[in-house]
Amino acid sequence: MASKTLLIVAHAPSPNTKKLAHAAYDGASHPDLDINVILKLPQDTQPEDVLAADALLLGTTENLAYMAGLTKDFFDRCYYPVLEEKQGMPFALYIRAGHDGTGTKLAIKTITTGLRWSWIQEALILQGDWHENFTEQVEELAMTLAAGVEAGIY
Repeated sequence: MASKTLLIVAHAPSPNTKKLAHAAYDGASHPDLDINVILKLPQDTQPEDVLAADALLLGTTENLAYMAGLTKDFFDRCYYPVLEEKQGMPFALYIRAGHDGTGTKLAIKTITTGLRWSWIQEALILQGDWHENFTEQVEELAMTLAAGVEAGIY
């Protein structure tokens, strides 16, 4: 039985962003990995979910050059309840960006810096028109995070 948990919090308001959320889940749930994977919508994620996780993968859309409102709501509700206990938590981010994603990335970096979460890599920004390889990129990101958590690298 897996002893580590990866929480995926994915804002998925469209069919394509739902594909990204499922790709994240599939990548983290790779059969070679022994890790618990939980996929939740931001509005359904509570501080207790974050406290129970060993790592977090966040997926959001870029809305008006900022993170989705439900993603911001997730941080608003969970920030202080997890601040002290989850410092150093491994973290990764993917952004489905209609523009360049920089405003969204900067806002999330500011919040996660305050939380003292550890980014495992730069944000994955999926920019412009939809490409089927977006799902492959998210799946690889999730697999990398899950494998590192399982192995104790992060």
